[in-house]
Amino acid sequence: MIIRIMGLGQYKVPSSLFDELNAIDNRIVEHVTKGNEKTYKQDLAALISKIKQNGKVLGAEEIVESDIIVPPEDLTFEEAKDVFTGSGIFED
Repeated sequence: MIIRIMGLGQYKVPSSLFDELNAIDNRIVEHVTKGNEKTYKQDLAALISKIKQNGKVLGAEEIVESDIIVPPEDLTFEEAKDVFTGSGIFED
């Protein structure tokens, strides 16, 4: 699976990691829904970190469509309200 982290590039991530990433994404949706900005920031950082640790960076010369686009770590809480809704960025 190819995941783009806005501002950081694309990562090839094993599909076996999908459920774990989706669980973090679902927690982020819950934090945003409940107004928990601090825990939102923590889990967004954890999501990005997990992708970077387990993914292989794709070079800029490799043009591949992303399966999932993750917002940058500095996404404001207000902006997150438009992104992390419903089932989040990972489709359940």
